[in-house]
Amino acid sequence: MVEIQRTQSESSGSLSPSAEEESKYRLLYSKSKVYVNPTAYARDNIPGFVALVKREAVNPTYLLAWIPETLLCEKGTDEWDKFVKIEEKAILDEEDEDAVLIDLPTQRPESYAFSVPLTSIYSLLVNPPTLSSWYGTIGINLINSSTLPTLHFHDDESLSMTLPSRHANRHNTTSAYPPTALTSSSRPSTSWGGEDLLSRLRSYAHLLRSTLQPNMFIVDPSKADIDTHTTQIFDDDAVDDILAQSSYASSHSPVPAHRRPRPLSNVPANPPNPYSTRSSVLHRSLYPPSISTTQSSSQARMALLQSFSNITRATRHAAQNILSHPLAKPIVPHLPDPVRSLVNVNGDLEWGSWVEKGGVGEFESARVYLARWARIVAEEGDRARKREAQALPSSSSDVVEEISPLGVFELLHSTINLPSPKTSRDPAHPIDEALWAKWFDNDGRPKVRLEEMRRQVFRRGITPHGNLRKKMWPFILGVHEWDITESEREMKWEEKRKRYHEIKDEWCGVPEVFDRPDVLEERHRIDVDCRRTDRTQPLFSSAYEDTADNDLNGNRRYTTISPQMSDIGAQSPSNEHIDRLAGVLLTYNFYNKELGYVQGMSDLCAPLYVVMSSDEELTFWCFVEVMNRMIQNFLRDQSGMKKQLSTLQELISVMDPDLYRHLEKTDGLNLFFCFRWVLIAFKREFPFDDVLRLWEVLWTDYYSNEFILFVALAILESHRDMILRYLVEFDEILKYCNELSMTIELDSTLAQAEVLFLSFAQLVADIDRRRAEEATNSTSVLRRRGTSASEGNASLSKVSMPTLSDNLRDLLKTGR
Repeated sequence: MVEIQRTQSESSGSLSPSAEEESKYRLLYSKSKVYVNPTAYARDNIPGFVALVKREAVNPTYLLAWIPETLLCEKGTDEWDKFVKIEEKAILDEEDEDAVLIDLPTQRPESYAFSVPLTSIYSLLVNPPTLSSWYGTIGINLINSSTLPTLHFHDDESLSMTLPSRHANRHNTTSAYPPTALTSSSRPSTSWGGEDLLSRLRSYAHLLRSTLQPNMFIVDPSKADIDTHTTQIFDDDAVDDILAQSSYASSHSPVPAHRRPRPLSNVPANPPNPYSTRSSVLHRSLYPPSISTTQSSSQARMALLQSFSNITRATRHAAQNILSHPLAKPIVPHLPDPVRSLVNVNGDLEWGSWVEKGGVGEFESARVYLARWARIVAEEGDRARKREAQALPSSSSDVVEEISPLGVFELLHSTINLPSPKTSRDPAHPIDEALWAKWFDNDGRPKVRLEEMRRQVFRRGITPHGNLRKKMWPFILGVHEWDITESEREMKWEEKRKRYHEIKDEWCGVPEVFDRPDVLEERHRIDVDCRRTDRTQPLFSSAYEDTADNDLNGNRRYTTISPQMSDIGAQSPSNEHIDRLAGVLLTYNFYNKELGYVQGMSDLCAPLYVVMSSDEELTFWCFVEVMNRMIQNFLRDQSGMKKQLSTLQELISVMDPDLYRHLEKTDGLNLFFCFRWVLIAFKREFPFDDVLRLWEVLWTDYYSNEFILFVALAILESHRDMILRYLVEFDEILKYCNELSMTIELDSTLAQAEVLFLSFAQLVADIDRRRAEEATNSTSVLRRRGTSASEGNASLSKVSMPTLSDNLRDLLKTGR
């Protein structure tokens, strides 16, 4: 994502350093809880204020800014109160005596903050809220082809959109602003925060809605822009009406010099704007049925027109992709203007971006929304049942045990006569320091067997308090041997420490190796991944105070891994611990030269570094053991991932034939929606602390070396009813499963996974027993009656039992 700072070019309308110091910035408009989403995960979303700011000068400059709450907090409560005050007042009179002056916060690359003159903005991409995308967005494209971070309007949190007067009027045609903020030219009501911003922007710039892309608004369009983006495609009354108003704007309204600020002191406070007099089509669809017949007809025609636009979108993007190719440059000048405008159109979508958020596209399926809604209702019902069960008297303890761990599904036991397995997990009583100390003699030799230690970790987990995980994880992973004394353990560990530094010395401080082209490439990939991994953790956050991370001149040293210092501006800043993490991964690149570094490894290594309290040697050897378990996931031919997903597919076919048939109908048997789950062991599906708890359970190999597949199956089974009932396309299943991230409850999932494994083990044992009985009975019948072998085989073939492949039987293996 491009991060915009104030440029030093006068031509773009920005300020020189000296001018900035002398300038005053007046806050004209603000709206809270406007988010920037650096990644696809809700945990990384950054809340802030979107604002319109006026630079007070002889020739004033108007800027659009987004300021994260963290930067605003650094200025103190007084500065915060200014933004809240403006949002509450919704000031319309620019010359109000109670002017609010602010200081634009100092921008940092990782903050995603920006402030740009309106004259440098080319277009706005406006996507209002939909049934399945609850928050509307506005994308901002600049004249220089750069793109600012997309703004997400969380109206349910924003102060200005939740005021009582605004909320009361949101569903009628009166103003959506408090009566005290109204002037003689009050603005129309707005249905969401983005439309409110557009309404205010129209006071300072002309906004032209494009007919090529209905959700694109051109800011202060030039004549060429007007000609291009008002091209009449259909002879329709609705289009004629829009074009007539656009024509009126170009012939009767004073069009300012292209990309130059308007001298607002020479025009009325609310200048005539041909586009602001008519309601947005985006808002028009939300009006109640009491609207006049003429307006409803226009609305219907516009809906039809947008449908035509959707049909031709893929074709338009294909043309843009072809015409933007370097080989097409010689013919582009000879093409008609409307066609030529498709070449790298500012604000147009890139090819393939229609497959947004998991592949559903701009107009998302209502079935995904219904499935998500049903899931929320079901989860709330589950929680209510658990609360009721816990409130039952002690005499009903059997009922409590039956309700709480098993969740929503009962598998297989309706068709086979097997007892229902129960979970053994007890996460409410994790292993603590006192219990861990009891497991060892005075010389450090363990009193309990390794299998018992693993069983206890599987059942109870490890307390998050203190540094017990740092002590236990090396034993669980096999870095430290179990059945030896502490002195013997220390001797072996010293050998590993020396080995680590021997490997690291192959590249550290050796310029001929460190600057080799192949190493440069690996350094760059590692550096980029580490800078964006787990930045919410204190060790990796940009706020981490790194006093030792300076060069000899006292200047900030960002990293020793990044191949070029010029890369720093495009990435979040590094610190000492990000640098060390990158060093561990680069050392592993030399340790396992055949595999090297593969994207995703930083996701696995970062939690180890945090748990090991930034101990490089422990982190490295724990990471080696983790990779020994998961190396199949990172093979370049993806054979390991294919095998695991194929095994999961077979497991579904045996454990839940109905779900398997549904996935078969929807072309979902490739299980792409499970790919990320298995690849990095659910790292991005659970909060950080839950990931630590999940991993230590998986590493025990208590039931199976591939217990992760039962965790994946447990998640699918928990949502099977929603998938079977509402989701009938692969894209819908993919989107639904992707949006489960950070919503999955870990303890119930692990309990369900354990029950599923025990059910599977019972099923395998029952199949083997029945086959053995059938074989014995068949042999005895042949001997007693002299039945031919072919007849005996025919009788056996009538027995309907699932066939278990070697991959499925391997799921019962445990231990490494």
